[in-house]
Amino acid sequence: MAIDIGGTKFSVGLVTRSGELIDRVNIPVDKGGSGDELFEDLIVAVEGQLVRARDHHGVMPSVVGVACAGPITRNVETVSPLNIHQWRNFPLRERLSTYTGLPVFGDGDAKALALAEGWLGAARGVDNFMAMVVSTGVGGGIVLNGELLDGETGNAGHVGHVIVEPNGRRCSCGGRGCLEAEASGPAIEAITGRPPTQPSYEIMVRTGRLVGRGVASVCNLLDLKLVCVGGSVALGFGATFFTSAQKTLDELCGLEFSRNARIVPARLADEGPLVGASAVGWRGLNRMANI
Repeated sequence: MAIDIGGTKFSVGLVTRSGELIDRVNIPVDKGGSGDELFEDLIVAVEGQLVRARDHHGVMPSVVGVACAGPITRNVETVSPLNIHQWRNFPLRERLSTYTGLPVFGDGDAKALALAEGWLGAARGVDNFMAMVVSTGVGGGIVLNGELLDGETGNAGHVGHVIVEPNGRRCSCGGRGCLEAEASGPAIEAITGRPPTQPSYEIMVRTGRLVGRGVASVCNLLDLKLVCVGGSVALGFGATFFTSAQKTLDELCGLEFSRNARIVPARLADEGPLVGASAVGWRGLNRMANI
């Protein structure tokens, strides 16, 4: 069972060992509900997928994999997504484990996407790359020498909090000019007065340029040649966004080792978050078996 915790919706699905998404359901995040009420909404979706697994597909999940917007603590013991104010240090892993009776493993949403893209997507066969989500929030997951970076607390890769506009908009993290504060869906709506589903050409170009700035800093710092980007904003803006981002990358990656770095759409697109969550689950189950 795969669970993706986003800023505006929860997704729950069933994913096979080979990475095939065979069922899913999406539910909106109720911004007015309490933390416990949000969890109850999630459990309704989980229960529905358990029923679908048994009655429609004739299978039973063996593990729960969770991809969650950050910050999180290791293995989603607690989660505090910046865009879900009701969940601050919410004990997600324990609550899910108690309800399902299954082992639960979790990681950041963009880190999960990195696992998915390296497994079945645009970074398949690549040992050094970054995956990004540009949506309600902006996050990243970094793979170096074939290993997903965790960092001290499991939050490595938060490219959304690289400064791209000095003295820019105030970010929910407390800083100013973070990529998330300038290029996320809520930021675009605050800047333009229009939802990100109705962008002007200028805002698509600007968003691509700012993402390119953040990406260039990471490519120059970590010797990367490939960045895969998913999320509703990036994929919704399409070619205009990616052309602008690549142009900025070309301008700012002038070192010999970072020159010709590429920024490309995540290949798994819509199913990527749930495939990524499943990858987190399968990885955790394999590690548990090897202990």
